[in-house]
Amino acid sequence: MSTKSIAVTDELHAYIVAHGSPQDALTRELIDETVALLPADAEMQIAPEQAGLLTLLTRLVNARQAVEVGTFTGLSSLAIARGLASGGRLTCFDISEEYTAVARRYWARAGVDDRIELRIGPAAETLRSLPAEPHLDLAFIDADKTSYPVYWAELVPRMRAGGLIVVDNVLRGGRVLAPVSVADRAVADFNEAVLGDERVEPVMLPIADGLTLARRR
Repeated sequence: MSTKSIAVTDELHAYIVAHGSPQDALTRELIDETVALLPADAEMQIAPEQAGLLTLLTRLVNARQAVEVGTFTGLSSLAIARGLASGGRLTCFDISEEYTAVARRYWARAGVDDRIELRIGPAAETLRSLPAEPHLDLAFIDADKTSYPVYWAELVPRMRAGGLIVVDNVLRGGRVLAPVSVADRAVADFNEAVLGDERVEPVMLPIADGLTLARRR
């Protein structure tokens, strides 16, 4: 089967960002500070074009109740918070006080800190503190890859009909085709499980390291 996808060079990526998801000064500063402060871990930050997409998706589902698993320095949470409907709330789950301290500063500077709640602790446990009934409009998963099935199991029943789950790093740099690590195998198995989950309608997109969008039936 032929493909219409093209290789994305650095120059083409810059063009995509400039024409599809332009960054404001605060976003650029957050990206730059993350790279400067945490050069070894900066790859955990979502891509700029993903930030623009997250804001758009949040608006499209008119999200008032959103959840993020894996906050890091806050780019994805900032993007989601900016797209929330009036009165909307975002609950973030992370294990690092150090990384999320950066996120807190930028939430405050962006004026969205009043709509974000951060809960520190293993998300496999803290997610269970959410109301059990279907109430979430949007969920974003971008944390420990081996725990993706656990996060999925906790979140899907809590999504309202038409709600959207967004999952990052579903391609693992292409290694899902031939997994070479425990995390690669976990994501490959997770992708198969999502495909067979009749509760959702999934689409996988080759954006950055791969995004799965799954709409709750």
